[in-house]
Amino acid sequence: MHRFKEKLKQVKPRDYFHILLFLIAFPIAMIYRIFRRDLWLICDNGVEASDNGFWLFEYIRREHPEQDCVFAVNKNSRDRAKVEKLGKIVNYGTFMHWILYLAAKVNISSQKGGKPNFAVCYLLEVYGILHNNRVFLQHGVILTDIEFLYYENTKMSMFVTSTYREWDYVQSKYGYPEGVVKLLGLPRFDRLHDFDVVPKQILIIPTWRDWLGTDALSKNLEKDKQNFISSEYFKRWSAVVKSEKLKEICEKYGCTVMFCPHRDTQRFIDCFESDNPYLTMCDYDHFNVQDLLKSSAFMITDFSSVQVDFAYMKKPLAYFHFDYEDYTAHHYHKGYFDYEEDGFGAIFSDENALLDYIEKKASENFVNDPIYLERHKNFFTLYDTKNCERNYNAIKERWS
Repeated sequence: MHRFKEKLKQVKPRDYFHILLFLIAFPIAMIYRIFRRDLWLICDNGVEASDNGFWLFEYIRREHPEQDCVFAVNKNSRDRAKVEKLGKIVNYGTFMHWILYLAAKVNISSQKGGKPNFAVCYLLEVYGILHNNRVFLQHGVILTDIEFLYYENTKMSMFVTSTYREWDYVQSKYGYPEGVVKLLGLPRFDRLHDFDVVPKQILIIPTWRDWLGTDALSKNLEKDKQNFISSEYFKRWSAVVKSEKLKEICEKYGCTVMFCPHRDTQRFIDCFESDNPYLTMCDYDHFNVQDLLKSSAFMITDFSSVQVDFAYMKKPLAYFHFDYEDYTAHHYHKGYFDYEEDGFGAIFSDENALLDYIEKKASENFVNDPIYLERHKNFFTLYDTKNCERNYNAIKERWS
């Protein structure tokens, strides 16, 4: 009860309106359910439709059009039009979204927060007030110890994993009941077998840091920017982006660079400066992450889960780990994956050494090393184009 009260305190004023929507929608949804007994409601994060939820939805509409399913997406999303072409949609976070969420036989999402209102739904679901069937497709392959994905913090009905080691780790560590954790593969992996690489295109794609402490909904952007640019995170990545050495590599070897900050860093993208004519700042309004992954020949990241997507395509990458101890202490704790033993590329903590390695790989035309191809073979239990099919069949079998 104490924990429930603490969580209740975290409900913000904007969330109280959704409590009202839930109370009004609930009896309507119970009637609505009578007419749509096999409804599947699918979502990514509301703002976008490009992750595992979207690709599963696309598969269902193409291969199983008889399945009643709806995709939830924000009315202003850049991805809305492509979803509408496939099938039925509902405006994310609306009253109708609440009705469908409560009426659906199964709620499917790539994000823990892919629901009408995360704060309210968390209290309803985790504390047993609302019992519904929820499938967590995941946003990426788990490598670390992520406590907010423990069963006690999600109460998910199905938890999708993509490799045997990930399945074994989640099954043994995260506390889910027997049979909940499934080895099925990420739906978006189906799209990573057919791609055209832009020769010598380098993708720089760092992830976020929780301790930077900036709220994406904050209205004080200028103050947040000042805090951001004073961080080691910004200074170290900025040093790579605006490096004269990087420009020289581009000129010498004919490389181009795509710099794509994490979703939570996107509002600070103009803080990064570079006079490198071969470098493009990739904002989410104009660039799709999966397209960048597929088109790039080489990638530089830190701890981002997209490292697994890139490695899945057997492409070379490098890690920039200047804050490994802080990251594992304050962001995600160390899990089963050891970067030295299991990583898909060389590791650097110094930007100069990293840049030297980039030049080395450029001189080799970004050919992947045998050691990392061997790690690919050992890591990826599933390597085919049947991920969507496995997910669909598992959900259908569980709730047929």
